[in-house]
Amino acid sequence: MGNLGELHQLVVSLAGWKMVFNIEPIVMSWIVIAALLAFGIFAVRKRDLIPRRIQIIGELIVGQIYQLTEDAMDKEKADKFAPLVVALFLFLAVSNWLGIIPFLEEPTKDLNTPLALGIMGFVLAHYVGITSKGLKAYLSEYFEPFFIMMPLNIIGELAKIVSISFRLFGNIMGGSIIILVVSHLTFSVVLPPFLNAFFGLFVGTIQAFVFTMLTIVYISVQTN
Repeated sequence: MGNLGELHQLVVSLAGWKMVFNIEPIVMSWIVIAALLAFGIFAVRKRDLIPRRIQIIGELIVGQIYQLTEDAMDKEKADKFAPLVVALFLFLAVSNWLGIIPFLEEPTKDLNTPLALGIMGFVLAHYVGITSKGLKAYLSEYFEPFFIMMPLNIIGELAKIVSISFRLFGNIMGGSIIILVVSHLTFSVVLPPFLNAFFGLFVGTIQAFVFTMLTIVYISVQTN
């Protein structure tokens, strides 16, 4: 936490172009993916009529998010998009919790992670809009209610990426800054561990839920 803002980067030159990779969020993201894969394997292994605790947790998470997706869309669309929504929520939640563990950091604290997920949701929503409405009907919506509103409608759609990404990034990075400042003021006793748990578990879960719900809403709007 004391090295907040310090970046370790890998620079790769390819055909005259330089590609820069931030090492920490990449490594932390793979740790999250590995943890989720392990959770999924143990949750579905030896499924019984009387489920084990890990199976109950898995079924509860999937069932609740599936229900939220079905509430925002119809059942047919929920069957199609719920797996993605569940994966998105779990990835964000575990990513935001990762900072609680010593020597690990939240990959969502790097703007590239929430921005990439925001762009993914944006592209998916508009792809669904084109396939469900047809290209002509999809494009015509940008000229409503008047032709001159087209630039504002486009800006409004692009602003959704900024809004959803910076909200998540700002809350996670803001929590890290608060913990760092308080740690220096109180010599890392009592309050910092409590704040770390608060921002990691409570705020992290809330922000993962908000990001996921906004993604559902964006997709739902494009399918209607």
